[in-house]
Parts: sequence; structure tokens; C-alpha cells
Amino acid sequence: MRSLALLCLLLPLNAAWAEGPPRAVPVEKGNFRFVPLGDQKDVPERYRLAPRAFTYELEPKKRMFNDTVTLSLLRFPSPVKSRTPENNVVHAEYYRPAGKGPFPAVIILDVTAGNQVLSRTIGKTFARNGVAGLFVQMAYYPPRRPAKGPGSKLRLMSPNLPHTIAAVTQTVLDLRVATAWLESRPEIDKNRLGITGTSLGSFVAALAGEMEPKLGRVGVLLGGGGFVDAYYDHPDGATVRTLYEALGGSKAKAKTMMAPIDPLTCAANLKKRKLLILAAKKDDIVPPKMAEWLWEASGKQKIVWYDTNHYGAILEIGDALKHLLAHFKDE
Repeated sequence: MRSLALLCLLLPLNAAWAEGPPRAVPVEKGNFRFVPLGDQKDVPERYRLAPRAFTYELEPKKRMFNDTVTLSLLRFPSPVKSRTPENNVVHAEYYRPAGKGPFPAVIILDVTAGNQVLSRTIGKTFARNGVAGLFVQMAYYPPRRPAKGPGSKLRLMSPNLPHTIAAVTQTVLDLRVATAWLESRPEIDKNRLGITGTSLGSFVAALAGEMEPKLGRVGVLLGGGGFVDAYYDHPDGATVRTLYEALGGSKAKAKTMMAPIDPLTCAANLKKRKLLILAAKKDDIVPPKMAEWLWEASGKQKIVWYDTNHYGAILEIGDALKHLLAHFKDE
């Protein structure tokens, strides 16, 4: 899944938003605790976390919209230690509405290889409308990999499936910790936390929503579930599939391997959340049946269809943001 090709349409809008330099506010340093809700019996072992303390730094960066939104950079250690030191620090952008709150808050996840304009636009739009946005960089995204050297080529998604599964697992655990950080903030309503993502980010958002019960609202934009059933027999993958099967692989084995990171595996957990799916009827990257499968497996909650393809969905961003805001602001 690649970045939405028409993200450039958002650039004029983004540039028009008035921004100013941060006031002389020092970096905030502190501690918070992750404490799981309940016994985690509905959470697979790989996604469980024991209670523990974390440190964080929150660095003010920008004030926007006549001081109605402030942007700060958040950093905290990942609960997972990979071989890449840069990847072991979680980076996020915190878009905070003005006022004391308490505000609902939403974690935002990006597309596969975009310029991050879309996620930043979502964060700013949320904050302007009284919803705090926390745009979290997933494992091996730009701030979490070396600028130079062999490690600079690492990505979350890779033909190396063990690497991909480990990276997705780490990201979900990072998001559970990010939820705990939001929960600790006095300006945030800890009973109104959610998560959303676009394209690849939506798959990870759904997965994180399944594993973290504190994320009571989940928004899936251009995503779904059922990786192997959707892609295994695709003509574009014929060469790789032939090689894989020559080495003893099969569709059944692929499904078993991918199950830990497929949102369909634990989709029943989403029946306990409030779920919104925004999908494209003509999606040529994420087949529409993937959205349908997740919708069915998660209790047939709200799904909105757009008569467009994956990249053309950017033209529907205004309507999509209205649906997302209503979803996350609803009492």
C-alpha cells in the first residue's frame, strides 16, 4: 500500500493554516504508568504488557489558529528493544486544543510511505474541533530509523515476514503505551480515547483497538482484514507465490503465519468498541471485500462507502473528517 497519490491537494490547505513559533516554554519531562485494564485474557500473549513505568519528554513546537491549537513533540521509550536503537524511541506529534478540557483524544496512524501531510491534517482538524490528536510514528517510520547506513532502509512492511510481524507487534505495544500517556494527561478525558489510521495505518489501528480496551472508539479509513485471502492469488504476486510454494509454502501456512497481525483474527474484540469503517467501492489497493470481512466479523457496525478507488479517496477527505469527528466526539 502506497501513499495516497493526491495528497498534494492538501498542501495549499495546510500552508494556509496560520502558525507561529512556540513561546519560551521548556521541555516537559515526566513519568507515567502503563496499567492494563482487566486480566488481558482477550489479548494474545504477544500483545500483552505488564504494569510498568515510563519516562517521557514533551517539547512545544508550534502554536496555530490564533493559539487555538498547539503542537508538541512527544518522545518515550518503546516497551520493545529492537536491534535498531533509533527504533526504540517512540516519536509522536501531539495536537492539543486550547482550554483545560477534558477533551476526547485520538491516536492517528499514517499511510505506508506518505509525506505525512494527511495525518498532520487530521491531527490539526481534530484539535480545532475540540479533539486532541496524537500522531504516532509506527516502527521504522522516518524518525525511528537511522538517517544513513544499512538501517536507513528498514521499513515496517518488508518481504521479510518475521521482520514485518515483529515491527507490527512492536507498534501495537507502543500504541498501548501511548494510550497510557494520554490517559495520564489532566486535559484528556480518559473515558473517551480512540484510534484511527489510513490505509496501512488503518490495519494497525484496528489491531491496536482490538488489543487495547481503553481505546473505546476505532476508525478504519481504507482498511479491513483478511490479508492472505485478499492477496494470495493476486496475479501481481504470481512470481513470489510460485517461489514460496516451491519452498514448501502454501496458502494455509501463509494464513497461519500472518494471523498474529491480521485484524480478522481478533475482530470479535471490536464488538466491544465503537467502530467506524470508511471504505472505497472501487479500491484497487485494499479490495473492498477486506472492509466487508472486518465489518462482518466486528458486529456489522457503521460502514460508509465512497464511490471511488484507493487514491481517489483523497477527494472525499472532507466528508471523511466529518464522519470521524462525529464518531470520536459522540458522547
